[in-house]
Amino acid sequence: MAAKLKKGDKVVVLAGKDKGKEGVIASVDPAAGKAVVDGINMAIRHTRQTQTSQGGRLPKAMPIQLSNLAILDANGKATRVGFRMEGDKKVRFAKTTGDVI
Repeated sequence: MAAKLKKGDKVVVLAGKDKGKEGVIASVDPAAGKAVVDGINMAIRHTRQTQTSQGGRLPKAMPIQLSNLAILDANGKATRVGFRMEGDKKVRFAKTTGDVI
């Protein structure tokens, strides 16, 4: 099945503690149905000091369910994603505006 949300997409959070916040998808795990969004769903992780990095309590973006994310259209509003054929290519489009993503 084609991915509705991909790395680099600008999304808004629909539910949870970060509801309403916007960010860019850093990575997607389609098997788990989760994505990591920069600056969203932050948690503190304790890391040990090594020769290359300073240890301590570091904030880290944790995965969030894909169902709690919606892509932003050209107007900056949350929209659903649809698929259509343009010529011989399958493209994603915003359901609200009909624009190709």
